[in-house]
Amino acid sequence: MVVVLIVLALAIFVLPNVWAKWVLKRHTRGRDDYPGTGAELAEHLLRRLGVQGVNVERTEYGDHYDPEARCVRLSPDHYDGRSLTAVTVAAHEVGHAIQHHQGYSPLLARSRLVGVAQKAEKLGAILMMAAPFLFLLTRLPGGLAIVVVLAVISFGTAALVHLVTLPVEFDASFNRALPLLKEYVPPNDMAGARHVLTACAFTYVAASLASVMNLGRWLVILRR
Repeated sequence: MVVVLIVLALAIFVLPNVWAKWVLKRHTRGRDDYPGTGAELAEHLLRRLGVQGVNVERTEYGDHYDPEARCVRLSPDHYDGRSLTAVTVAAHEVGHAIQHHQGYSPLLARSRLVGVAQKAEKLGAILMMAAPFLFLLTRLPGGLAIVVVLAVISFGTAALVHLVTLPVEFDASFNRALPLLKEYVPPNDMAGARHVLTACAFTYVAASLASVMNLGRWLVILRR
């Protein structure tokens, strides 16, 4: 039974990420019939939609939109690439810039929570390193309650950020990017574009599930 639960947990956490990477890689073939690269499409969409003050930059730290710097950042393959994955990922990140421009409240809430989550993750790292001491602390009067509160604050905050992120990602993919891509991507490529947009959103599903699992694992351990 334990082995089945472990296999099931691994499937839940690993498969969405593996599937997302497979989809993104599947559509990286260069397309000469596309009018521009991912960066060029991003810049064009921002100009066309009147989203001013947002730059498009190359990054080595993964595709993302930075609301503080007001910048769409794309990995080199997607910045310079002329593939379905490149233009679709670029449109997805522009979708976040549009959300910010329009004051989309879930994105603003996520931005406020990110700073808190980073501090909470540091607390989580401290909890992991101090685990032996914490197990001794739980044997003292009131010690268990203190440790449980610390665990909930740390892993619970991270889980909350990831849960808030999910609707933000799906909105950027399907309410913002998809309608725009229909005007630039050939009709026979739209099914692939939908798969890439789903993959962009699903990268956060695994992270959300992992955060919830970490919180649950700590609570189970501390109750023993």
